[in-house]
Amino acid sequence: MPILSHQTSRIRHAITASLLIAPLLPPLLGMQSAQAHEYSALIKAKKYAEVERAISSKLATDANYADALVAKVDLILIDGKVARLDEGVKLAEQCIASNPKNSECHEALGDVLGTKAEKGGMMAGISSLGKIRDSFKKALELDPRNFNAANSLMTFYLEVPGLMGGSNSKAKEVIAETQKVSPAVASLLQAKFDLKDEKIEKAKNNVLAVNTNGNAVIAQLQNEIAVEIAQSFVKEKKSVEAEKMFREVIQRFPDSSVAYLGLGRSLQEQGKAKEALPQLEKSLSIEITGAALYRLGKTWQALGDKPKAISSFERALAFTPALGTKTRADAEEQLKLLK
Repeated sequence: MPILSHQTSRIRHAITASLLIAPLLPPLLGMQSAQAHEYSALIKAKKYAEVERAISSKLATDANYADALVAKVDLILIDGKVARLDEGVKLAEQCIASNPKNSECHEALGDVLGTKAEKGGMMAGISSLGKIRDSFKKALELDPRNFNAANSLMTFYLEVPGLMGGSNSKAKEVIAETQKVSPAVASLLQAKFDLKDEKIEKAKNNVLAVNTNGNAVIAQLQNEIAVEIAQSFVKEKKSVEAEKMFREVIQRFPDSSVAYLGLGRSLQEQGKAKEALPQLEKSLSIEITGAALYRLGKTWQALGDKPKAISSFERALAFTPALGTKTRADAEEQLKLLK
């Protein structure tokens, strides 16, 4: 899972690829910020050009305006270009220097350092671990209701080896502290802990039992953890259980593109290509991703439609961010067979 989980960093809707140096770094990308900045709604609506213009206008008159700096980091992470990550780090550091008590500035630094570690390889990841952890700790210290930071910090402790700063006991401390400000979020974090502890049924039951009471940030966290649980069924080749869990997610979050993608995959892997097709098309109607295009190619291939399968695989291979190594290799192999 990516270092801060998929996806947007706050709004990074679909960064779902596995971390290059896993399991050294945790999935830390993916949620909206606890206190959404003024550009959040536009980013969520994918009006990126409009956000860029608004940010540029604001920074022209106030170069250290926290919301604008954080939003610019968000856009860099959404863009996904490795060459821009150093710019993102500088912006986050500028945000902290000018707004040292702003929780989101510290969270943004953890986000961008995590993504840089993901893209930079083993040594880059190891050298950044302490700073990534400390960024989330500071963000949470400044704002105990920054549930993104709580999720990211707990995930760090769960995923990183003990010699490098990981600790189950510290992960439990994060849950306990979160309990003081939000029992609902604490329950969701506990579900994530249970999943890591391979108590998948307990994790599933707990995450689905949480009432978000209409809180968008908590709902997003519930969505993400529920998807993680469903994906764990996929990894264990339990396609029927995965299908059921993805349907549960869709019932609660009908705009979750990754849930439709997961449902399509689980159906496809049960040999139900016709049933998988509309789920994958629904996923793509919400958000176009390389993973969904790849699965669509596999589905059209199973249905015997070579032209559509070829088109889908070619689009998947051309998509940015790029497919994972194994998926890309398979897409290339299938194209050879189809042609």
